[in-house]
Amino acid sequence: MPDRTPSPAPATWTIGDITIHRIDETELPPETGPWLLPDATPDVVAEAAWLRPDFARPDHGLRLASHSFAVRAGGRRILVDTGIGNGKERANPAWNNLRTDYLARLEQAGFPPESVDLVVLTHLHTDHVGWNTYYRDGAWVPTFPRARYLVAGDEWAYWSAAELDAPRQQMFRDSVHPVREHGLLDPIDVPAAGAEIAPGVTLVPSPGHTPGQVAVRLTDAGQSALITGDCIHHPVQLSRPDLSSCVDIDPARAVATRRDLLASLAGTDTLVLGSHFPPPTAGRVQPDASGYRLIPIPGQ
Repeated sequence: MPDRTPSPAPATWTIGDITIHRIDETELPPETGPWLLPDATPDVVAEAAWLRPDFARPDHGLRLASHSFAVRAGGRRILVDTGIGNGKERANPAWNNLRTDYLARLEQAGFPPESVDLVVLTHLHTDHVGWNTYYRDGAWVPTFPRARYLVAGDEWAYWSAAELDAPRQQMFRDSVHPVREHGLLDPIDVPAAGAEIAPGVTLVPSPGHTPGQVAVRLTDAGQSALITGDCIHHPVQLSRPDLSSCVDIDPARAVATRRDLLASLAGTDTLVLGSHFPPPTAGRVQPDASGYRLIPIPGQ
């Protein structure tokens, strides 16, 4: 098992009796923004002055991060997405053979790997499944041996039938198939109304980026939060919902999903937690002259 040196306490939010921790993995390099959201040019970013300094650099480049959310709800420990992972051979140089203290941060939040009950995979992309496994005795084995790893049935069906390029084949070999071979992967039906997987924790369809992608809705004591997955990669997409990711499988559907989601969130008290938003990571959606904006809510 990788190093578990103590780390600073993670950022934390509460929704009623539900606790949400951001488990940091790594800040993504500046070149990630132009690659991921090519139409989010410096001029476009500059138009949304509220993005600076938290979400955009002084040169109007995008700040992006890789992290998970560790959730305590209904007596269960739930991990939403597992980042890039350590020691994985990846085509993207920024993701290749990482050596982070992710597990130490997870333990600092009170989530030693053996304690995790559920792992939610919002979708099966490389930067969301990496810590599914770690390398031990010459093989990749599940990091969370007592957990059920949940993925939408539509997502599993799509990738099971897709013709995969070599980098994606490698990702499935080291981060997805070992979980399935250990009997821990559960493709589940996620209807339009959502699928409750624990008290107050519901998976909701958010297709477009991938066919079966889900967001995660948290509700308790009249309060609510939403973990976005990649239906929103960066807060600039609040001011410009039409901005598509270069890796969206169905860009038109991704835009429609994002528009519907933002319209439902705008002006509400729902806390939005972006799966790639850099710190402060969370906030509330408010209407803005150009669309919407995020009012940051830093974690404690």
